[in-house]
Amino acid sequence: MQAMVLQAPRSPLRLLEWPLPVPGPGELRVRVTACGVCRTDLHVVDGELAEPLLPLIPGHEIVGRVDALGDGVQGLRIGQRVGVPWLGRTCGHCEYCLHGSENLCDHPQFTGYTRHGGYAQACIADARYAFALPDAGSDAEMAPLLCAGLIGWRALRMAGDARRIGLYGFGAAAHILAQVARWQGREVLAFTRPADTEAQDFARSLGASWAGGSDQLPPQPLDAALLFAPVGALVPQALRAVRKGGVVVCAGIHMSDIPSFPYAWLWQERRIVSVANLTRHDGEEFLALVPRLGLRTAVSCYPLQQANQALDDLRAGRLQGAVVLLP
Repeated sequence: MQAMVLQAPRSPLRLLEWPLPVPGPGELRVRVTACGVCRTDLHVVDGELAEPLLPLIPGHEIVGRVDALGDGVQGLRIGQRVGVPWLGRTCGHCEYCLHGSENLCDHPQFTGYTRHGGYAQACIADARYAFALPDAGSDAEMAPLLCAGLIGWRALRMAGDARRIGLYGFGAAAHILAQVARWQGREVLAFTRPADTEAQDFARSLGASWAGGSDQLPPQPLDAALLFAPVGALVPQALRAVRKGGVVVCAGIHMSDIPSFPYAWLWQERRIVSVANLTRHDGEEFLALVPRLGLRTAVSCYPLQQANQALDDLRAGRLQGAVVLLP
């Protein structure tokens, strides 16, 4: 099969002929039909996440069809459409796994980071961490939901019952989450790169009541701010934007350093929290809602062989919505 392979951090991916993988016990093979290009992939390729499997096939927003089953797999069948997310396997016996926090597992494996992912014509997944997908939506439209959607959903849950929500960094996750939040009856405000009027218009088209630069304060204090841009300087900026008792949720796996800021900006019971990975419950809960939400996933599609161009365009912020590779 063909695969785009990372052989060393900070180097371009190479198109290689790769052996077709064979599923072991408890695993399945997926013929990949679409794989989202996530900002986390940039962190892996750019060497910002340490100790990836090398050589590595990146990609963790995978949609495809089951075409082989290993021994002991139940509940999934050949030909079924499935999604494979970032969290690829957990140990099942550490304190976190045993107490409902498998996203914090002490010995996890991550798709497209410590196990091969979906920048290929096929991949192997632990069957316990492959989600059956609803029939609605094309494969390309579904792919970003496997990380941008799921991590956004977990971040939104961290916001509790917040009614006025600010989204910092209006990319793949935020453009999905804005629609979810509006469906729930919440008010959404979008914060983009300063002077990025195209992104601001895009946010308003998806129901944002206000859109402006991340260097601006909102017209009214936020109940919660959700940060998807990996920019540490946005944390104190978001603290200034939330009301007393409000929360700032950092939704990325990697972020530049957070600069110092006056304690007064945190005082009055404001909080800063982070989101780590996802649980299978998150996936099952969110994906069950997808047919009801009427999501419009904006995707820019590239052939598999153009993965490096897709990563470059994502890195430079040239695109609105999500980026997807089609093997």
